[in-house]
Amino acid sequence: MSETKPSVLFVCVHNAGRSQMGAAFLAHLGGDRVEVRSAGSAPAGTVNPAVVEAMREIGVDISAETPKILTTEAVQSSDVVITMGCGDACPVLPGKRYLDWKLNDPAGQDVAAVRTTRDEIERRVRGLLADLGVEVRA
Repeated sequence: MSETKPSVLFVCVHNAGRSQMGAAFLAHLGGDRVEVRSAGSAPAGTVNPAVVEAMREIGVDISAETPKILTTEAVQSSDVVITMGCGDACPVLPGKRYLDWKLNDPAGQDVAAVRTTRDEIERRVRGLLADLGVEVRA
């Protein structure tokens, strides 16, 4: 990992749900002690509205986020790459740490269904921060 602060990239297909929640939790809980990116192999036009609402319920506003295309450069500049169902579309580069988080896709789900995925992502992000030695913001 980098000498300054760890860098994490969250990747899913559309960058409209799981990876957006992962990045939002990492930024919210890790603050400026971690560098956060998210991207998708086939980005959607907008972030899933049910995901935006589920995050808003817990005080995390991602309404201004937009899905971004996954690039090799984003992978190269990240210490940890967390894949969330992007399959073979995620580039695998040597020297990077990869974690594959199998999570339900929030696409087509209502807010009630998204909450379960949201809560699981938060739990995993908290574990990741502990693993990276990054103190969770109060």
